[in-house]
Amino acid sequence: MTPADLSRTVLGAVRRAVEEGALHAPVPERIRVERPRPGGRGDYATNVALRLAGPAGRQARDVAETIRARIAGSPGIARVEITGPGFLNLTLGADPAAGLVRAVGERGPRYGHGAGLSGVRVGFAPVGELRARVITDTVVRLLEAQGATAAVEPGGGERITALPAGDDAIFERAGRDAALWALLRPAARDQPLPVGPLLVQKEPNALFRVRYAYSRSRALLRAADRLGIPVSYEGDVSAPRGVHGDSPPSGPCAEGGGDSSPRDGGHLAARAGSARAGSARAGSARAGSARAGSARAGGDPSDPVDADPSALLAALGDHPAVLESAARLRAPDRLARHLEATADALLGFQHTVLPVGDEKPSAAHRSRLALAEAAGTVLAGGLALLGISAPEHL
Repeated sequence: MTPADLSRTVLGAVRRAVEEGALHAPVPERIRVERPRPGGRGDYATNVALRLAGPAGRQARDVAETIRARIAGSPGIARVEITGPGFLNLTLGADPAAGLVRAVGERGPRYGHGAGLSGVRVGFAPVGELRARVITDTVVRLLEAQGATAAVEPGGGERITALPAGDDAIFERAGRDAALWALLRPAARDQPLPVGPLLVQKEPNALFRVRYAYSRSRALLRAADRLGIPVSYEGDVSAPRGVHGDSPPSGPCAEGGGDSSPRDGGHLAARAGSARAGSARAGSARAGSARAGSARAGGDPSDPVDADPSALLAALGDHPAVLESAARLRAPDRLARHLEATADALLGFQHTVLPVGDEKPSAAHRSRLALAEAAGTVLAGGLALLGISAPEHL
């Protein structure tokens, strides 16, 4: 069950409570669910009861109990608890990871697209400045992905402004992908990125990491196909102790040629569990930590590694909310930051996906392969919304 599914479930519970006369308050257009804050419980939480307490003229915990009674027993939800002044904490069913990965597989690159803005029509005024024009075009795609009708048209009532690009020839000098990243990655109020570093295929280049992570997900699928390992949406994706992240898999599990390691000599793959993966939520999103990098600077390759998939799962689960907030706030930079976090989480987890050495393929490998495929799908879909290509080989 995805956050979008949970949001619809909670909204349905509120609507039923109002229709049954158990709650006298306006039904909100949307309900936000997010990861619990310190002191919270479960997998997700929502403050909807606190929002409705005032209009309902009741204590927030009473409102929460009314909603909780109508959520309990919903498919995919194992437990609903009330904490603090009236937060609803939701614990998902037996295998939320499998459900999340399956949801990405079913929707493909359109995972995260929704109907939260259905019925909304937005007209943007044409702008002449290059960066404002690029941001406007991207926001139109983001709005359409959330069900809105959006267009740039004469007389449009909304105008997007941004610090100018300062270089109208940026597309000719840097190419489309680097130019778009330079213009979209910073917030509109901030200076665009210098394009020089974006043309260097090395780890500090965030655009390279995002596109490289996508290409790695495809390489893992190709290698798994050669080994006869199918994708599975069932089973534990956690990596066992003793899996090492000091180098990419070798032998039949690795892609040949330049496809299995970046052009900076393989350091990105070898250090894929860097601290950047510790925050897989962009903007309002948070993630756990991905600790797959015993080969970080000074690490001992013989140390066992516990490659935690929580950062990657959190990034995938947060993707729909990030897309919706990017559309509502006219902020493509939120999506770009989220793609960075997703890529870093995948690069921190990739070394656990395929068997290494004498290790036999298992159900865990098949499930981790599905997780890697899902991450690649999210990266490709997000890049497409930004207008940036996702190469199969890099």
